[in-house]
Amino acid sequence: MTQLPSLPPSWNPLLHSERSEPYFQDLNRFLAEEAAAGRTVLPAAHEIFAALDLTPYEDVRVLLLGQDPYPSPGDAHGLCFSVRRDRPVPRSLRNIYRELAADIPGFIAPNHGNLESWARQGMLLFNTVLTVRPHEPQSHRGRGWETFTDRIIAHLNRKSERVVFLLWGNSAHKKRSLITGPQHAVVACAHPSPLSARLFFGCRCFSAVNRHLQESSQPPITWQLPD
Repeated sequence: MTQLPSLPPSWNPLLHSERSEPYFQDLNRFLAEEAAAGRTVLPAAHEIFAALDLTPYEDVRVLLLGQDPYPSPGDAHGLCFSVRRDRPVPRSLRNIYRELAADIPGFIAPNHGNLESWARQGMLLFNTVLTVRPHEPQSHRGRGWETFTDRIIAHLNRKSERVVFLLWGNSAHKKRSLITGPQHAVVACAHPSPLSARLFFGCRCFSAVNRHLQESSQPPITWQLPD
């Protein structure tokens, strides 16, 4: 039984051929085997492509690229670093809010961790790997997701208008060579995880993203999240 849902309509014409690729079939088989063995796959199947669903291809102007989903059950819902409103704010996201408060005048950390408002502004909240086992970070690494992420980046690289690629952590930094369009901009920082937060603090990546957008006559991202 397949574990992967249909691709959202705006992305399907670009990515539908991926389903016939050997790497994608291997990935699908691996996820089916995980389910058959009684292992939970995070996020839920219908949320694996939630980021693509919320941010159509034609609307993407920022790609935030992280590592893999939160491994705590109930946290991951298909958008990198985001959790539902009824979940505690994870430590990585608290670090993101801390840097936002230092970087963006007037930013106030909300009482939740839901980042959907960023996605609706044209910010694709994606990971290099889109699934994970509970309590086992990077457990689905090397199963094919990285190739899928490469294809997403390749399509965004072909866009004629500027896309700002915000790369957090080593897994995301490895994708930098795929961004070749001179119209695009790259902002690369440490990952906001507690393990590397001391390198993340002070990066001022949020104002850098807005500066690159405004240089290309695009409106800035409104970073303040609604309560």
